[in-house]
Amino acid sequence: MGDLFDDYDREGFFDEVFADPGVRTHYQGVVERLRRLSPTDLERRERIRDGIFRSAGITFTVYGEDAGIERTFPMDLLPRIIPAQEWEVVERGVAQRVTALNRFLEDLYVGEQAAIHDGVVPRWLIHTAEGFRREAFGIPVPHGARCLVSGVDLVRDHEGTYRVLEDNLRNPSGISYVLENRAAMTRVLPVAFAEQHVQPVDHYGPMLLRALREVAPPAAGEHPVAVVLTPGVYNSAYFEHAFLARQMGVELVEGRDLVVDEHVVHMRTTRGLQRVDVIYRRIDDDFLDPVVFRPDSTLGVPGLLSAARAGNVTIVNAVGNGVADDKAVYAFVPDLIRFYLGEEPILPNVDTYLLWEDEQREHVLDRLDELVVKPVAESGGYGMLIGPAASGEEIEVFRDRVRADPRGYIAQEVVALSRHPTLIDGRVEGRHIDLRPFAIAGESVEVLPGGLTRVALRRGSLVVNSSQGGGSKDTWVLEDDADGTGGR
Repeated sequence: MGDLFDDYDREGFFDEVFADPGVRTHYQGVVERLRRLSPTDLERRERIRDGIFRSAGITFTVYGEDAGIERTFPMDLLPRIIPAQEWEVVERGVAQRVTALNRFLEDLYVGEQAAIHDGVVPRWLIHTAEGFRREAFGIPVPHGARCLVSGVDLVRDHEGTYRVLEDNLRNPSGISYVLENRAAMTRVLPVAFAEQHVQPVDHYGPMLLRALREVAPPAAGEHPVAVVLTPGVYNSAYFEHAFLARQMGVELVEGRDLVVDEHVVHMRTTRGLQRVDVIYRRIDDDFLDPVVFRPDSTLGVPGLLSAARAGNVTIVNAVGNGVADDKAVYAFVPDLIRFYLGEEPILPNVDTYLLWEDEQREHVLDRLDELVVKPVAESGGYGMLIGPAASGEEIEVFRDRVRADPRGYIAQEVVALSRHPTLIDGRVEGRHIDLRPFAIAGESVEVLPGGLTRVALRRGSLVVNSSQGGGSKDTWVLEDDADGTGGR
């Protein structure tokens, strides 16, 4: 049998596994183990993986295809491995960023708005952000943990430098895949996993529950009650909502299960009403409270914001976080880190152009075929232009859009995302990847080792989102004594 990696070609990209003259130190054991597997072995292990995911209900629907069927979420069998020294930089950088963003949001909604007054970020930019919520003014969060759960999307450029692509501070998803990927890999490749010294991730549920209890209102006492609030079974992330409730041992509720009386939230149970102190909501701001936001929402809880304002319940993540998710505000995060923490950013941004500034806009319009243009309020990889892959007609459409609404878009230099060997139809090919580490901020900020590595399964694609053909990899962060030479 030929070597599984015989025909593998890095094609000039930074590769996570291979470098001159061969396999990176921290991958050598896994690569050697995989080289011993025959195509039949790999197919059998893929069937085991699919069976595990199917029985656990880990599926998603591929929209736009004729069949419209549910499929098991694609997890590639070749894990991503991060040595401890490399992870230590990522961990500190993510914690730094989340800390600064929490300071900014708390200052914005209940503080003096110092960053605005001192000209660090323009007032008009904040007030025109789609996620800005005046209704959140005056509602504090214990420990200032407005972003209690954060997902920071990272990429590695052609030199292997980690860069922040965007921040997810409202309802970041994907943590269930991190935990389920790990559980599957320990069954699908048990020997390869056992040979490594991998930091665990299965403590995420207790870690999240502890943080939720830490931000409970003082009136909650020693045993605060937390719940997970879901839009319901038809939501695409419902599996994750139910999964997290089970992991924490708390109730999964819908809006109709909660009632507000005298500015106190109660949960309907078979034993009567039970007070609720912390709500980990997976519902967007607009649908959270029909009294304050959309009156036609049947997903939320009437009076919920009044209970939060009275200090009787903590909403996680806080209302109004979306202002810092705005891709134009993202460009100011390095300055916010300097302003609130007095530190230089550990993880740099991707080079970003702000299109309301005339000089930058004209520069971008002259280079649309070389840049990525993104709408500031979209997510999931939708609505953006990847200039080098776009047609002339698509470029002209975006030229008109930018001119009509320069505040609504940013532009970025194309990042040659790092690649990772990936199993495609029985053979190994390079595919672009990113990384979403998850941070929990209660009394302090803690980053789960690893996170969700997303992989663009389509050849040449830079879009890693599952809704557009992406998959995932288990992410192994090695213990201190398993570094080798730090991965270079």
